[in-house]
Amino acid sequence: MAPGDEKSQEAISSIVIIIAMQAEAMPLVNKFDLKEDQNSVFPEGVPWVRYHGTYKDLHLNIIWPGKDSTLGVDSVGTVSASLVTYASIQALKPDLIINAGTAGGFKAKGASIGDIFLVSDVAFHDRRIPIPVFDLYGVGLRHALSTPNLLKELNLKVCKLSTGDSLDMSPQDEATIIANDATVKDMEGAAVGYVADLWKVPAIFVKAVTDIVDGEKPTAEEFMQNLAAVTAALDTAVTQVVDFINGKRLSEL
Repeated sequence: MAPGDEKSQEAISSIVIIIAMQAEAMPLVNKFDLKEDQNSVFPEGVPWVRYHGTYKDLHLNIIWPGKDSTLGVDSVGTVSASLVTYASIQALKPDLIINAGTAGGFKAKGASIGDIFLVSDVAFHDRRIPIPVFDLYGVGLRHALSTPNLLKELNLKVCKLSTGDSLDMSPQDEATIIANDATVKDMEGAAVGYVADLWKVPAIFVKAVTDIVDGEKPTAEEFMQNLAAVTAALDTAVTQVVDFINGKRLSEL
């Protein structure tokens, strides 16, 4: 039996939860009674923040990319997400990664404000490279860990996620999102998925809809209006996911 096979037969013990925004992270930090890392596992000078502790039988780590050192806003987007995912895997060697966060949803695909989705596949919509094979590399399709028992138990909706580095949506982005068959769009998921796949760490994605991309209201306005309420729903869902995972092996999810 290979070492990896042996590990898959053990109960999950270490989880890294990647969350892009402080407003999304802090309710969960408080819920799980996690403490900020005073002796950072990350390189000196980076703004990345780790909250950690023990919850039931799990070693939990919530990683937030922190505030931009110049502008003081959350370090959202694919670059920060890639870096913190890479550094977290290197430092913490988790059994499982959860990327939790808010997302825009498409009413044409059945999404409503406050919906919680478990993601089956992640892909990019703003890496357009119209050369054979490079085009597929640009889309960067990755599959989330299959979790049929988790889905059934929590009665979550399933969808595909499309990721890009802009909150708004250009016509070109829209065409690729439609081609990606995505119900929700965010600014981190596919980047987390890419790094997790590099290191063969299973990853799941829990996304809560804050705004309807193909709706009437401006995206930024609707996002800010719904952020607090939808974050509360997201945090409830993530807690339920973690409770379900506790004591189980990857194969039992």
